[in-house]
Amino acid sequence: MRRVEAEHLWPVAVALSRFERAFRQPGRYLSGPYESPGIEIEEGRDDLDVALRHLPARARADLGRLVERIDAEFERRTLPDPGWASEWTAGRWWWWRIRER
Repeated sequence: MRRVEAEHLWPVAVALSRFERAFRQPGRYLSGPYESPGIEIEEGRDDLDVALRHLPARARADLGRLVERIDAEFERRTLPDPGWASEWTAGRWWWWRIRER
């Protein structure tokens, strides 16, 4: 069994915290930055994606179920932005969403 060090889980904890704060916002649509300009919850989703690729199977399954719920809520509270997709965001649909309405 592969051991996961606590220091590698810190980005996961921060990402989950960012989404928790964002989803507490009232209203149908999410708006602007949550922590400070340049620190986006989409970066937190990137961290979760990395964790999903590196965690052992059982932990990956547990986090995967949580990420599925996060993705569904994020998609529900944002709008598509088909004009913003770039090579940098390839495969990372969460960067192609508009949070502000």
